[in-house]
Amino acid sequence: MKNVLIPVDGSENSLRAVRYMIDRVREYGPCTIHLLNVQLPIVSGTVLTFISADAIQEYYEDESKTALAKAKDILDAAGVMYQAELRVGNVADTIKAYATEQHCDHIVMGSRGLGAAGSLLLGSVAMKVLHTIHIPVVLIN
Repeated sequence: MKNVLIPVDGSENSLRAVRYMIDRVREYGPCTIHLLNVQLPIVSGTVLTFISADAIQEYYEDESKTALAKAKDILDAAGVMYQAELRVGNVADTIKAYATEQHCDHIVMGSRGLGAAGSLLLGSVAMKVLHTIHIPVVLIN
């Protein structure tokens, strides 16, 4: 693994994925780690009428900062370098697009996240990523 994407939503499963990668870095040496938090877009016309685009962007940034905080703390404590990014969009599609853009050779992600109530075995985001991406995906449970 040389260029690894870890989607992070603040869930314990996403933090386990971060810890998994720390172990891999310690065992095999450094790699480029991308932390990605994806915020769902606010699409309600009513909300967009009464709240400015700047306020919505600030909301995305605050939510992302909260979701990424523990992952960053864990990586910082381990001395592992990373880069963190916020994107807004459909979660699975955005993960795929980011992995492609950044030429990631692996995705390491929790099998269930904060919004995974739609599937009994695997989260719906994990399932969609598995079925649409053409690089290895390591699911951490």
